Amino acid sequence: MSPAPTAQRLSRPSPLRTRTFGQYRLTHLPDGLVQLRPTGWFPGLTAADTDGFPDHLDADGCLVAAIGGLLVEYEDRALLIDTGYGPRRLAADRTHPSMGELVGGGLLGSLTEAGRAPAEIDTIAFTHLHDDHVGWAFLGTDRGPLFSSASFVLSTAEWRGGGAGSIPAVLHDRVRPAVDGEEVFPGVTLRESPGHTGGHASYVIAGDGGPDGDRLIVTGDVLHSPLQVAHPHWPVFFDADRAAAVRTRTAFLQDAAAPGTVVYAGHFADVVFGRVRADRDGDGHVWDPLS
Repeated sequence: MSPAPTAQRLSRPSPLRTRTFGQYRLTHLPDGLVQLRPTGWFPGLTAADTDGFPDHLDADGCLVAAIGGLLVEYEDRALLIDTGYGPRRLAADRTHPSMGELVGGGLLGSLTEAGRAPAEIDTIAFTHLHDDHVGWAFLGTDRGPLFSSASFVLSTAEWRGGGAGSIPAVLHDRVRPAVDGEEVFPGVTLRESPGHTGGHASYVIAGDGGPDGDRLIVTGDVLHSPLQVAHPHWPVFFDADRAAAVRTRTAFLQDAAAPGTVVYAGHFADVVFGRVRADRDGDGHVWDPLS
């Protein structure tokens, strides 16, 4: 079966998608979705602006942001970058004026579909500690923590900036704060990318220089929508430091456009894997989804 046209994929959340990247098996594990109201999420946009991207909008006039995590498998080990929103659902009238419905609950089923159990995850790495990225991480069962074998990685800045209060104290002995450039899993390094939060982190996965590429970069919430690839200067309501976030986005896109780079953008509807390339004028960028 041929993949759906890109226009259809821009307004729906991603299903489970797996790619081979060098020595790694990478799987987007869907958990749910959040609707983003464009003129609220991007302060300053008007209703007239949204006429320019109707293919990105759902029936409610919202951008659709996928929620989930990235499973990184290497040899017999497994890393999970972010853990979705968890088994919760908020109706649009219970979220925020810049958002619509917020839904989680699918990640454990996605993990099972990918052939892994929670106990097999030895490392959970967070881009940051917002609810839609840590939802399943700290849940337990009557036999103890759901992810019973996992250590928790996050940037040192995120840990010092409030992480100790966001992660249950009983799990603090599992936390491994990391600094910029530190390897947190074989071939996976943390990259500080502040702005959305003070300690926000992206992750870089080393490729083998073959057809898959030299490296894959995980955006986290540096980017929430493919539209921002062409418009990195749009402010985001929930960025803690909007000026820093714009600087980070701009630098991220310039770096991501380097040859041999693949990007995983977990919120990008059903186009979560792709490449950034220069536009025709050479002064901006566009998003090229991978099938």
